[in-house]
Amino acid sequence: MTEQSPIRIAVIGSGPAGFYAAGHLLKDSDAGFEVDMIERLPTPWGLVRSGVAPDHPKIKSVTRVYEKTAAHPRFRYFGNVNFGEHVSRDDLLEHYHAIVYATGSPMDRPLGIPGEDLPGSHAATEFVGWYNGHPDHTSLEVDLMSAERAVVIGNGNVAVDVARMLVLSADELAPTDTADHALEVLARSRVQEVVVVGRRGPAQAAFTNPELLELGELTDADVIVDSDELKRALAVHDEAAEQQATARRNVEILREYAQRTPTSGRKRVVLRFLLSPTRLIAGEDGALADVELVRNELVASNSGALRAQATDESETIPAGLVFRAIGYRGMPLPGVSFDEGAAVIPNEGGRVLDPASRAPLPGEYVVGWIKRGPSGVIGTNKKDAQETVDAMLADLVPSANGDGPSAPSSGGVPAHSPSHPEAAAIEALLRERQPALVTYSGWEAIDRHERELGERAGRPRVKLTDIDEMLRIAAAETPS
Repeated sequence: MTEQSPIRIAVIGSGPAGFYAAGHLLKDSDAGFEVDMIERLPTPWGLVRSGVAPDHPKIKSVTRVYEKTAAHPRFRYFGNVNFGEHVSRDDLLEHYHAIVYATGSPMDRPLGIPGEDLPGSHAATEFVGWYNGHPDHTSLEVDLMSAERAVVIGNGNVAVDVARMLVLSADELAPTDTADHALEVLARSRVQEVVVVGRRGPAQAAFTNPELLELGELTDADVIVDSDELKRALAVHDEAAEQQATARRNVEILREYAQRTPTSGRKRVVLRFLLSPTRLIAGEDGALADVELVRNELVASNSGALRAQATDESETIPAGLVFRAIGYRGMPLPGVSFDEGAAVIPNEGGRVLDPASRAPLPGEYVVGWIKRGPSGVIGTNKKDAQETVDAMLADLVPSANGDGPSAPSSGGVPAHSPSHPEAAAIEALLRERQPALVTYSGWEAIDRHERELGERAGRPRVKLTDIDEMLRIAAAETPS
């Protein structure tokens, strides 16, 4: 490796995992990596832009770290380029020493129950994308005018975000970057009660403490926890949960909520546990009318962990809306190894594995949720990316004896040698395949435009949600 022949890396996906990987690669100037990031949307940041709740601006400020990476002279951004359509795995292996897949887990996990496809039943992933202005979900129709009660299935932070967005007041929503189309609908919403349902108990819930505490700070809604139901849900001793500080604090917060007196006339967020949906029931108009639930009990598995087991008790809750928030799934990429059961790219420490032989594939790596599954918070991806980058360094950086990147590494994984590693070659290919390619300066033009619109409205930004409009803004200020 020399300045004339650097080690060139393609990162597929521009969310936190992709940017942390790029940052780790570029911080070591001696390694001499060059990083090209390929993103299917014109805009970067992944779930930081389209998944973090609009009323969480501090979390979104993490993009300042990614902006520093993007400013590195050995970094390039190619937006509006779709892997599998404009460029293939084989194309990238011809032009790069390594590919890093950082495509996340964009699909929701279905409930797998009758009635799941009824009007009024939605995936939380779609709803979150809708109110965040993700171009894939702007056409979603969410009827917030007909339903007074919504049920959110899930006990994680996404479920809490959905519940909070449904009961935020107009004044709380106004200063956020909620997409304009969603802002108008949410402001007219008739939803008065949101029931958040978890299949296991409060000690096993996946809420983080700050998210759970925020529910108690809403200006126009009470948090309701039935004290008797909470006691029943906590009756089974869970030694593992008791050793976790987050779980212990969650239980303390829920006990405090159970002692609160509801305020007359306010909206309600009701937190319930040990319940699983078994059927969504249509009304006379064919839309969702009721949610049938079975009561669970916690029983020890063979490993000693507690799992939810259905009893013969059930109940039905009238509701016009259901949002399923029980997890995300990764999507297979054309030509790339994929584990259907785990919904991830099979890997060992970030090295992509051949699905048949389970041997590492030279030149292919993975980071983030598509590597480990949808777990952790944004910062979790930093350590995760470092593990993958460490593997890449072992495989790709020349050893002290002068071996080049095509020699077998000290880690025992042969490095990959591309046939056309020149930086200009892949850019020419991408521009030929996708003339509407968006560079980082194009994204900066979109960013400035959104912020200017936001400044006029007293908001952080007004998001563009139409890709054609994004491309027009980007092209107007992108050097040819």
